[in-house]
Amino acid sequence: MRYFTARINGEHKPGVAMGNKAALFSDLGIEEKSLLAWLQKEEAAPSFREESFQRDLQELVLASPIVHPPHDILCVGKNYMEHIKELRGDLGEEPIRPVPHYFGKRCSEALGPTDAIRGFFSLDAGLDYEVELAAVIGKTGRDIPQDKVWDYLFGFTVLNDLSSRTLQNHHVQWYRGKSLDGYTVIGPWIVDKEAFTRPLKLELTTHVNGELRQKANTEQMIFSLEELVSELSQGITLRPGDMIATGTPSGVGMGFSPPRFLQKGDCVRMEIENIGVLQNLVTDA
Repeated sequence: MRYFTARINGEHKPGVAMGNKAALFSDLGIEEKSLLAWLQKEEAAPSFREESFQRDLQELVLASPIVHPPHDILCVGKNYMEHIKELRGDLGEEPIRPVPHYFGKRCSEALGPTDAIRGFFSLDAGLDYEVELAAVIGKTGRDIPQDKVWDYLFGFTVLNDLSSRTLQNHHVQWYRGKSLDGYTVIGPWIVDKEAFTRPLKLELTTHVNGELRQKANTEQMIFSLEELVSELSQGITLRPGDMIATGTPSGVGMGFSPPRFLQKGDCVRMEIENIGVLQNLVTDA
């Protein structure tokens, strides 16, 4: 199943997609007004009857499936070897870390799969893109063993970890450069974990104005999904709706010489196999 949030008459309406058809929660008798509120109940997903799906999915305007994440996005830096290699020119020579590199990303309101990206070019001209697989927590847990991680997941989505590189590199921590308003794009929906096999082997791509910039597979991650979720949960309670962005592969704008940052008018298209597509136009803030 694919769980989404649609914009209808100025309101956000959660729903479920089956093939090319969709049903809003209200169509299915689900009372919760947001996908997050439904997840926070921690109830097993009901069985949906095919005849309940009467809406055309393509006619819906989708927002981020979780418009207002409950906490900062939990991010993983430098989790693909080729990405580490391309950054050495900017960040200096360094070996693979013996443990993952975690950081937070503020996101009070996420952009959806077709929303305009508003670049803060007067503040920082170095607007960059990063395609990432994001895992969505579906069950409250702490101190989760690696072999139990899957029990605590709800599903997966595509996340564009937009970054202002000048701000990011100016500060010791990356929080400032990655947390400007609208610098997190999520969608087009969350795909239920039952749609995937383990270990995950999903292709990720980014095209800018039709040019392929990023292409990799999640099996190339240095630290696996199970390792990341388990370690983050040691002493930290993970709750439904929390998102863990698992890192980006090589091909980011900062990795080119000279850098190839996003400009006004650029079209950024990201896709993760078996999940979906984000396609966003860059505008001025």
